[in-house]
Amino acid sequence: MRYNFDEIIDRQNTNGIKWETLQDIFGATDLLPMWVADMDFRGPEPVMEALKQRAEIGTFGYTQRPDSLYEAIAGWVERKHHWKINKEWICWSPGVLPALIVCIQNFTKPGDRIIIQPPVYPPFFKIVKDNDRELVTNPLRYVNNRYEIDFEDLADKFRTTGAKMLILCSPHNPVGRVWTREELSRIEAICEEFDALIISDEIHADLAYSPFQHIPMASLSTRAADRTIVCFAPSKTFNLAGLQSSYIMIPNKELRNAFNKTMARGHLAMSNSFAITASESAYKDGGEWLEQCLAYIRANIDYAAEFFALHIPEIKMINPEGTYLLWLDCSRLGLDTAGLRRFMVKEAKLALNEGISFGTEGEGFMRMNAACRRATIEEALQRLLKAIEARR
Repeated sequence: MRYNFDEIIDRQNTNGIKWETLQDIFGATDLLPMWVADMDFRGPEPVMEALKQRAEIGTFGYTQRPDSLYEAIAGWVERKHHWKINKEWICWSPGVLPALIVCIQNFTKPGDRIIIQPPVYPPFFKIVKDNDRELVTNPLRYVNNRYEIDFEDLADKFRTTGAKMLILCSPHNPVGRVWTREELSRIEAICEEFDALIISDEIHADLAYSPFQHIPMASLSTRAADRTIVCFAPSKTFNLAGLQSSYIMIPNKELRNAFNKTMARGHLAMSNSFAITASESAYKDGGEWLEQCLAYIRANIDYAAEFFALHIPEIKMINPEGTYLLWLDCSRLGLDTAGLRRFMVKEAKLALNEGISFGTEGEGFMRMNAACRRATIEEALQRLLKAIEARR
């Protein structure tokens, strides 16, 4: 079927953070919300229909996960990412962040050092510190409007700090890089040299744009699989974040048993009825929707890139290879962090994510969500242009 991504979806009164917390977060309600990383689109029709049928049964007791769900996940991963996984590798978590916390608690000790690569997803900073581990940063290099991994610094940080773990963001949020096989192989080689565990957050795995191809970290080799825990979820792919379900691939049996034991001890291993239904349906029948959705978002991204280049050269957009997030270099505006925040909220009337929240390396940047109607993108850019022109 043909999906209409221009359809107006009223997200008010759905308890959605993105649209209903503007006053609390930004101090204003007249803003266009383009911050939280979820989509403004209605999900795949097969998923909506499956959820309706499940709801009509009228009972919502404790659940088990059927073999058909495992088969749907394995089939999707093999078709989409060319990685043949075993059923027993699949573990469960309410979300990727709870899984990351369990990994930190299980496989490091208080005081151990953990490496992240900023500018990066803000909770990475918090979950390391909140669990009494020491944060070590391996900042990405911003070169010619593109981000690269500083491999020499990564090796040096392992060598000098004795870090036990790397939390990898792949594809990377917010800079939009889809790491190449060569880049991932270099990461794995460094982690092998220093006997470090890789926790790979691959929640945006399904959102890579041609010709870029996401490669699961653990699919590189048996050596990589032995020291890697891969975190996947249907949430970003099919706009199902509110159902709170993710699956964690752990090929290493010892690591897998430890992870599952902690999840069971915390009574976190059970999935809700709708998450099971939606996930299975999405992985079986959501491919057509995703293909059309990615084409629509890519057109939004291309529109924004052209608009910035032609009308707002003061802001440089990092063209994403994956994700639906636009990383905007606003440094030419000459504003400090507080000034840039005021400009976006008070003058442009936009609710965006502040770059500084992704680490000091994000200072002077803003993150904009492009998974929305074209009309929303157009309105946002016109608001931004009007505010910029007033300053010119």
